[in-house]
Amino acid sequence: MMTLTAIGFDADDTLWHNERFFQLTQARFAELLSAHVEADHLAERLEAAERRNIARYGFGVKGFVLSMIETAIEVSEARVPASVIAELIAAGHEMLEHPIELLPHARETVEALRGRFRLVLITKGDLLDQERKLAQSGLGEAFDAVEIVSDKRPETYAAIFARHAEGAARAMMVGNSLRSDVVPMIRAGGWGVHVPHALTWALEHDTAPHDHPRFAELPDLGDLPALITRLSTSS
Repeated sequence: MMTLTAIGFDADDTLWHNERFFQLTQARFAELLSAHVEADHLAERLEAAERRNIARYGFGVKGFVLSMIETAIEVSEARVPASVIAELIAAGHEMLEHPIELLPHARETVEALRGRFRLVLITKGDLLDQERKLAQSGLGEAFDAVEIVSDKRPETYAAIFARHAEGAARAMMVGNSLRSDVVPMIRAGGWGVHVPHALTWALEHDTAPHDHPRFAELPDLGDLPALITRLSTSS
């Protein structure tokens, strides 16, 4: 069963913190728009805007800021002050400059698997921002390949692991998102390993395929090497 040749890692909220910066900015957004709409309703309107705009702007900070501006105009009936728009843009700049903080066990897990498998970083979002975060993480040299993609679908994983390894069937994808990292990888024929993060974005939620033989869930990224050993010895 288990002859792994490659392991893919998600980046944001798998290797380093990310979503918490979005949530802090969203809390500031609610403060700025408090005169126009209640926070809960504003969050619903923003999420709806993000869903609409993914096809236009993709994933990442820039699309998030544009969705906040669009939502601010809508809920205020175009009366939102220019000063508020300026603050939202400034918040986006801060998000694009925040320092990288690795999640627990990220570095040692990647280093433990380095050389044993082809390691591929597979992340979606803005190209420049993802390149910045990888450079600041200090993990760049550990990966045999880096793929920054517009979205993560079964065909995305099939193509990446055909290009960098021996196909998805002999590969594993590890990440915090069921929707992006786990379910599409399993559909591509590979292993999907879910490492939950408490702040996973609502648009990344999905149903865990607990009954699938190629699904696994770990409480911590540090448990990954032991999981791979167990799967290999049980084959």
